[in-house]
Amino acid sequence: MAWSGSAIFRQWIADCLTRTQTSLNFGTDVPKAALYNNSITPDNNVTAALSAYNAGTSQWLTANEVSQAGQWATGGVALSGTSGTTHFNDTSSAVWYTASNTASGSAATLANVYGTLVYDDTLTAPVADQGICFNYFGGVQSVTSGTFTVVWHANGIWRITDTVA
Repeated sequence: MAWSGSAIFRQWIADCLTRTQTSLNFGTDVPKAALYNNSITPDNNVTAALSAYNAGTSQWLTANEVSQAGQWATGGVALSGTSGTTHFNDTSSAVWYTASNTASGSAATLANVYGTLVYDDTLTAPVADQGICFNYFGGVQSVTSGTFTVVWHANGIWRITDTVA
């Protein structure tokens, strides 16, 4: 198997709702985006430990990561311009998280990039560097001696919607 879609980690949502995380704060935390090759099969139903960046038996290990020193660091690039938004009305509701597009340095050479893990580099509990979501790029992406940019979807990095009955 390989990448086939994007999703929010269910355990991350559960940990937010049960306040398992010790200090979740999108205003001060440092979410990062790490790039990955096609050697993994992302699964949003894994435990917090298996969603974490470079932890134990997680597939999000540096062995599967695509990076270049000085351009797109191992461990990912910090998101900037982040904001959480809510919208509620009589027929629907949504909560989403956005950020400015995330770019490498101007001399990046990155190949075999299929997607990104977005994780919170500030949290230490329930596990350090717990995954928030993963985003599939729709196929292989690369750049040679240029700027690699993750252009986040207009609907956000992640989005939760509900239709009011």
